[in-house]
Parts: sequence; C-alpha cells; structure tokens
Amino acid sequence: MDSNERIARVTAFAALGTLTTTQQIAGSVLSLPGDADPALVAEESLALVSVVSARVIEGGLRELVEERAAVVRSVLDLPFLYQDYLLGEAIVTGSAKAGFTPDESYQRMHRKREFYLSHLSSGVFPGENLLSDKLELWMGRVSPPKTGSPPRARLESSDALGQVVSHAKILLAFCRRTIV
Repeated sequence: MDSNERIARVTAFAALGTLTTTQQIAGSVLSLPGDADPALVAEESLALVSVVSARVIEGGLRELVEERAAVVRSVLDLPFLYQDYLLGEAIVTGSAKAGFTPDESYQRMHRKREFYLSHLSSGVFPGENLLSDKLELWMGRVSPPKTGSPPRARLESSDALGQVVSHAKILLAFCRRTIV
C-alpha cells in the first residue's frame, strides 16, 4: 500500500470513528434527565470529537509531517462537511427553510471548534485525565440550564468519557498500524 492509500485509509477511519463517537456521546447526553437541545448537543459533540481526533492523529502520524497535516485538516473540517450534508439533504427533500443561510451554521461551528481547539493543545495526546476535564466543559455546554446536577455528575452518569477515550485509543492504534 502506498503513502496516499495509507493516508486515505486513516482519513476515512478517523471520519467514521469521529461520527460514530459523536452519535454515541450525543445519545448519552440526550438520554439523561433534562430537555437538552438535540441540535446543540450534536454540534458541540461533533466539534469536540473532531478536535480530539485531530489531536490523536497528530501523535499517531508524527513521522508523516506533510500527510498528517492533510488528515488533520480533513478531520477538523468534519463539522462543516456535516453541515453541508444536512443542507444538501434539506434541499433534496424540499425541507430547507426559507431564508436559511449556511453562513450562520458555519460561524456557529467555527466558534465551537475554536473553543475545543483552545482547550486541547496541539502535540498533547488527549488521554483519559485530560479528556475527563474537557468533557466536563463539554457537558456544561450541552446540558440544559437548571438540570439540578453539575456537569461533572452528569458526565459521570453517562458513558461519554469512556466512549471518547476508547475512540482516541482505537484511532491512535490504527494510525500507528497503518504507517508501519
């Protein structure tokens, strides 16, 4: 397998893992008591997991500097590609809202992605302790006001931390195995 094929496989694997993990953690939040906004939970979760994935790839493909940058950019763009997909779906099904402009959702996703980029530093593998702290921030952002329990307690009553930690470990192992 040549270098381009390896990078394509890592990109596809990372995208699949990112979307799957996003669905899992969004579901874990939406199953908790309270009326969390599903759209907010989905956006925040995708922004978080795409940044976690990018940080894992930075470490997992450390030796492939040029190729790594392309994969990281692709994974960080997943929230925007997802917005594009939803927009396309709305156009095809005829459910697009009049006056909707994708710029609003792109700006919103950009702010969310930047928030998580500022909290998950480049070059630092997002291990369980770090992810625990960052997922507490995420839980605070996705939890409806007045839920009656702090973000840490809500996080501990969900499977989100374990799911994101598993995703990071699986993605790192795949990156390392693919570049050998």
